[in-house]
Amino acid sequence: MRQRRLLWHCRRGMKELEFLLRRYACERFAGAPAARQAAFEALLELPDPQLADYLLGYGPPPDAELGAVVRDILA
Repeated sequence: MRQRRLLWHCRRGMKELEFLLRRYACERFAGAPAARQAAFEALLELPDPQLADYLLGYGPPPDAELGAVVRDILA
């Protein structure tokens, strides 16, 4: 149930964002520590323009844990 909810929240207006978020949710989320999972869920709550800034390298997230998730997503 949680996985389906995550995948639903990964749906975005920008296909690039959706691709990156879904890949992380499917491949790495389950094995991530609880703090990293919580940070990923918080990242999914952000609006698309802010997510694009973080995931496309236009600006770093203000929070260290969000930054760690962004690095994991891009790895």
